[in-house]
Amino acid sequence: MVIWAWLGALLIGVSLGLLGSGGSILTVPVLVYLVGQDEKVAFASSLAIVGLISLVSAVGYAKRNQVDWRNVVWFGVPGMVGAVFGAYAARYVPSWVQMLVFSLLLLVAATLMFRPVRLTDEPHVPRAFWQVGLDGLLVGCITGLVGVGGGFLIIPALVLLGGMSMTMAVGTSLVIIAMKSASGFWEYLHVLDALQLSLDWGLIAIFSLLGIAGGFVGQKLNDRLPQQLLRRLFAVFLLLMGSFILWRNVPKLMGVFA
Repeated sequence: MVIWAWLGALLIGVSLGLLGSGGSILTVPVLVYLVGQDEKVAFASSLAIVGLISLVSAVGYAKRNQVDWRNVVWFGVPGMVGAVFGAYAARYVPSWVQMLVFSLLLLVAATLMFRPVRLTDEPHVPRAFWQVGLDGLLVGCITGLVGVGGGFLIIPALVLLGGMSMTMAVGTSLVIIAMKSASGFWEYLHVLDALQLSLDWGLIAIFSLLGIAGGFVGQKLNDRLPQQLLRRLFAVFLLLMGSFILWRNVPKLMGVFA
C-alpha cells in the first residue's frame, strides 16, 4: 500500500507536468484511499502539497515574465479570502458531504478533459476587475472546502473571462493556486486543532518532493506523447474515481432522508 501511495504522489506531479492541470485533484483520493487518512486531514494535507508544488512550478513562469500580477491580485486575493471561508466552513460540514462535493468536481474535471474548452492566445475582452474578483472568491471557497487547487477552473476563467493568453494563464494560475492553498491551509490548521486531528508533516514533505519530481518528468514527456489521447485516458480515470467516491458516499446522503 505504501508503494502505491508513493506512485500516486508521482502521478500527481506527472499529470501536472503533462497536462497542466488535474494533478491536484488526485491528491485527496490518494491520501484517503491509499494512505488511509481521515478526510479532513487529507483535505488539509492536499492544500499544503498542492501549494508547494504550484509554488515551485510558478518560479519558472515568473522568471520568464509569464505571470500577470494584476490578475494575481484581482483573482488571487479574493481567492485567498474564499479559501479561508471554505476551510472555516469545513469545520461544520460532514466529511461525507465534502467527499460528495469532491466527487462532483472530479466529474466536472473529467468532462472538461473529454471536451476541453477551446483556449487560444487570440485577444479576448477582459472582464471588469470586480467580476474577476467574484470568480476568484468562488473558486477559493471550493479550494478551501475540498482541498483542490482548481487549475481546471482557474485557467478557463483567466483565458475566457479574464482576457488572458494561454501561456500567461498557466503561470498566473500556479501563483494563484499557491496563494489560495496557503490561506486555506492556515485556516485548516485551526479546524484540525478544534477536531483534535493532526497532520503527518513527514508525509506532506515526501508527497511534495515526489510531486515536484513527477512534474519535471511530466514536462520532459510533454512533447513526446499525444496530448489528446492522454487527456481522454486521464478523463476516464477521473470519471471512474468520481463515480467510486460518489458511490461510497451517496448512501450516507440517503440515510439523512431515511
